[in-house]
Amino acid sequence: MTTEIILACAGFLIMGIIMSYVSNGLLLRFSQSLGIRNNNDVIVRWANESKPSLGGISFFVAFFFGTVAYSVIFNNENIFQNRQFVGLLTAGTIAFIMGLADDAYNTRPFIKLFVQIFCGVIFVYTNNVIELTEISWLNALITVIWVVGIMNSLNMLDNMDGITGTTTLFILISCLACNVILFDWNMNIWTLTMLIQIGATLGFLSFNIHPSKLFMGDAGSQFVGLFVSFFSIHELWNIGSNTHLNPLTGGAITLIAFTPAISDTLTVVINRLRKGKSPMVGGKDHTTHHLVYSGLNDRQVWLVFLGIGLMATLISILAAVFAKMGNPWMSFFLTSYFFAVFFVLYRNTLIHKK
Repeated sequence: MTTEIILACAGFLIMGIIMSYVSNGLLLRFSQSLGIRNNNDVIVRWANESKPSLGGISFFVAFFFGTVAYSVIFNNENIFQNRQFVGLLTAGTIAFIMGLADDAYNTRPFIKLFVQIFCGVIFVYTNNVIELTEISWLNALITVIWVVGIMNSLNMLDNMDGITGTTTLFILISCLACNVILFDWNMNIWTLTMLIQIGATLGFLSFNIHPSKLFMGDAGSQFVGLFVSFFSIHELWNIGSNTHLNPLTGGAITLIAFTPAISDTLTVVINRLRKGKSPMVGGKDHTTHHLVYSGLNDRQVWLVFLGIGLMATLISILAAVFAKMGNPWMSFFLTSYFFAVFFVLYRNTLIHKK
């Protein structure tokens, strides 16, 4: 790796941290009631105190200025002729605006779902598709379901200080690491965009770890949900098709990397369906909440998810290493980590109830 690549990568990472920290600091300083929805906080938020839900703005700010910086620094490449990047930019902007509107006006669930589906369709139209089968329409359907699922999953997980930000951080690190391992280090729009968003997440977490000063809000959870769904397709799901491995190999590594988010969402959906409730309605019945009911405090719950996310990243990296060595089947064995985490978290919800 040359000095130029190291400096560029470090520069974009630091840029993301600074932009996020400054943006959140300014928003926090000048906000009084902006971004606070007391009626929603009481039902969904674990914290008793309402706080500004403005943290997600910093993610989009970092993404936007990172795009501008890349266009200026690497002016020999017109990224706006890159169909996949245009798809990310377009869908990301729509997801952010929709989330911002939801923070301000508490939009109807149907509108939210329609926008999420539309973002998935944009991905399909711009060739950001999960290539799991040889049937194009089925791949498109899987892609849209994945995008909608992850946007909702991270939105649902944003119920306690630091959880969604930490989960997002480790997913992005998994995506970046798998890119480096399987395709060697390549300084392009994808790696630098991931780096600036990793930096933005670190900057945000300095305000969001318990005791938090502000929340991510729907603007944040919808944007980062869209963002990680894109890079999971680009760097994880399609590992098989890009390296001539079994297409399911990428799916296995993706499942490992998304262990915290999918375990929580799957647990909530199962428990609510068993009780005859809608999985889409907010509530204090997530795996995070049940860990508190079992005796942990908020910071300890964050540390549990920090550990789960860190191990998920390390194991997904290990799976990628085995895949590069010619043993992709190890990925399927390593998914046992996901099932173990899911079993423990789900069982805890049955034992410790409110």
